[in-house]
Amino acid sequence: LIHFYKRMPGFTPKAVVIDGRGHMFGRLASIVAKLTLNGQKVVVVRCEEINISGNFYRNKLKYLDFLRKRCNVKPSRGAFHFRAPSKIFWRAVRGMVPHKTERGKDALKRLQTFEGVPPPYDKKKKMVIPSALKVLRLKAGRRYCVLGRLGHEVGWKYQDIIAALEAKRKVKGEAFYKAQSEVAKAKDAILKDAKVAKRIAPYQKIIESYGHQ
Repeated sequence: LIHFYKRMPGFTPKAVVIDGRGHMFGRLASIVAKLTLNGQKVVVVRCEEINISGNFYRNKLKYLDFLRKRCNVKPSRGAFHFRAPSKIFWRAVRGMVPHKTERGKDALKRLQTFEGVPPPYDKKKKMVIPSALKVLRLKAGRRYCVLGRLGHEVGWKYQDIIAALEAKRKVKGEAFYKAQSEVAKAKDAILKDAKVAKRIAPYQKIIESYGHQ
């Protein structure tokens, strides 16, 4: 018997890639949790740039309080305290999913979280979720902190490495964008020539019939 939830489709068969930068931690987690439960594959990149409401000091005290919670008999048994921002976010989503049932386990398998933007996601279209954005949801002037800094101060060791990789990626991305815009300009200039436009008109019709420009 194939359970319904195993073949439940998301709204798109491809994974939705969400850029975590500038999103509120809990709001983003709840939306991602619901998407995964509905059968949608979700990838969250740049988890180190997710924001948490409340000033940094308050959030650090909360996390240090969480670090005190451990198994007294054998601490390696549990309450595992993740330090990496991607794992902190993943754990928040896990708390919003019935992860001990088959449905919940399947939902968590559909979620991937990363610091930075590793390949192949650096070349994929990334989404934002307006209902979870800090600029739209947090009143101007309210305090907030960044997940990357919080992780760094409680033992995440890779902040500098991620920052260096991100700087490299941004340089490459800018070069790609400039090249693309130059190609687009050249194309527009050629199409302004009446002779060329006339010659390619029948082919252009075919291209447009397939929904391309």
